[in-house]
Order: sequence, then C-alpha cells, then structure tokens
Amino acid sequence: MLPLLGTGCDGPLSSLDPASPQASAVADLWWIMLVGSGLVFLLVMTLLTLAFTSARRYLRRPHAIYILGGGLVFPATVLSVLLAYALFTGERLLADPARPAALRVQAMAAQWQWTFRYASGIEMSDRLVLPAGQPVDIAISSQDVIHSFWIPRLGGKIDALPGRIHVMRIISEQVGTYAGACAEFCGLNHAGMYFTVEVVPLAEFETVLRQAMDETRSN
Repeated sequence: MLPLLGTGCDGPLSSLDPASPQASAVADLWWIMLVGSGLVFLLVMTLLTLAFTSARRYLRRPHAIYILGGGLVFPATVLSVLLAYALFTGERLLADPARPAALRVQAMAAQWQWTFRYASGIEMSDRLVLPAGQPVDIAISSQDVIHSFWIPRLGGKIDALPGRIHVMRIISEQVGTYAGACAEFCGLNHAGMYFTVEVVPLAEFETVLRQAMDETRSN
C-alpha cells in the first residue's frame, strides 16, 4: 500500500518532487502541514477516546482549560506559526528587486495558451526555455481573464491578471523537461492550457532557444 501511495508524490505535475529551491520550499510547507494536521488529529482522537472510556477521569479539569486552551490558545498558536512560515515561503517565490535576475521573460496568458517573450525578441507559444543554475524572473500577465501560472516542480502558483504584472523568480538546478499549467479555471478549454519548460545547460541556452524558436515557426 505504501509504495502505491508513494506514486502520488511523483509525476510531471507533482509539487512533491521539487527540482528548484523555490519548489522545495513549497514541498516543505506541504509536509509540515501534513505532519502537523496528523498530530492534531491524533490528539483530538486521543481526547475523544478518553472521554468515552473509563479513562475519562484523566480529563477531569475545569472546563475553562479545555475551552480556552484547546479552543483558543492552541489553534491561535498553531495557525500563527503556520501563517508566519507560509508568508516566509511565499516571499521566496517572488523576485527581489535589489538582486536583478540574469534573465527576464514575459509570460502572457490568453484563452487558452501561454506566450513567452525574451528580451532578444524571441517569442514562443506554450514552450519556455530556461538556463540551468541561473535566476530567471518571469513577468506574468493576462490578455483576457484571470489565469494562474504554475510549474509544480519549479515553483508555486501566481495569478496572471489583466492589466497587472506579477514577477516570479525561478532557479532550476536540474537540467530536464518540466510541465507547466494554468491553475485557475479560465474557460471551456482550461484543462488543455499546458506548457512545456525546458531547462538546459547555460552554455547551450542560446543555441537551444533559437532552435526552439525555429521549430515553433516551422510548425
């Protein structure tokens, strides 16, 4: 059973198989929430079992302890710590203006495709080429409705909004091909709004990028 459950942590759209520091931070947050919720569930089930057995004598405390402690102090503490860690993790996904990235790519969403534009003038649809080991800022926007930019193995989600630009920083350390998708329902063909991310060695980046552009034009 465990090996079968483990297969759910793998795959092209699995955020639990990270290939970048940003994606690792998101995966860590997920595991912390899973373990934490499991411990809270175990605590509640233990108290419930004690309440329905002869061991309920161990629960003979003033009601205020359970109401204030279990209903106010405990959840407030847990949620505050979780919120602080989640905010810290979210900040790691955003670009730092004080530290410019080596490359900036514009990602424009439209029903139902992604268009990627490079500073060199190269433009491709549903195909993004990135250099390995280099910070890349993805400037994300939309031409029509609200979309959501998501590369599960390289980072978290960020909305693509009409008239606004959200910038996400990605540093992929592993060469390979990754899957990206729109994670916000945007219309009838939302389920097919995927794109491909190719992370290549830095020395081969320019060559692969131009080859990808030529292939896109020929198609």
